[in-house]
Amino acid sequence: MRIYGYCRISTGKQNIERQVRNIQSAFPEAVIVKEVYTGTKFQGRKELDKMLAKVQSNDIIVFDSVSRMSRNAEEGFQLYEELFHKDVSLVFLKEPHINTGTYKKAIGNQISLTGDKVDYILEGINRYLMELAKEQIRLAFEQAEKEVADLHQRTKEGIETARLNGKQIGQRKGTTYETKKAAAAKQVIRQHNKAFGGSLNDIETMKLAGCSRKSYYKYKKELSSL
Repeated sequence: MRIYGYCRISTGKQNIERQVRNIQSAFPEAVIVKEVYTGTKFQGRKELDKMLAKVQSNDIIVFDSVSRMSRNAEEGFQLYEELFHKDVSLVFLKEPHINTGTYKKAIGNQISLTGDKVDYILEGINRYLMELAKEQIRLAFEQAEKEVADLHQRTKEGIETARLNGKQIGQRKGTTYETKKAAAAKQVIRQHNKAFGGSLNDIETMKLAGCSRKSYYKYKKELSSL
């Protein structure tokens, strides 16, 4: 039996370490799988696919929350059922009520049949209990999907409100963002290259500026256009 901890963030600006800490706190021996992915479909998640190809019966996959497994309720539920039937245990730290262990318990708690006509009623109750358990799982995925959609909507509304209030959103058209390294390299080129009145040729200036050939000629072109 192996324990995997799957951590996913939607953008490079988010911090994945919080998920790692939460999982390792509950399962110190978990093998952590990290992924940065911005889409909503499983097909594009390389690390998830690699992990799913390795998991075997009795293995455990731990998620910080159901939203880390999927932001798409339908695909998330399908994967849940697929892994459940492979005897792979799923643990959701923030939604323990939908852990596969809880689902298995619901199956184990089915009412025993009696062998007479009462069984018709008992079979109906058992089916109802299983459908109830399935519905709880599906609702958890749908709630996670809704939370992501709500977050996107609030972000969109916040940006629009800021724009209407006259705030600059993003980079102004025609402006460029320059790193400290690029600015320093340009300063060297401007001061020492022969094209700008200095004494160094291109190779010498490039070495002094400490930049690549491609960056050097890019900076030089930008300086020449000023």
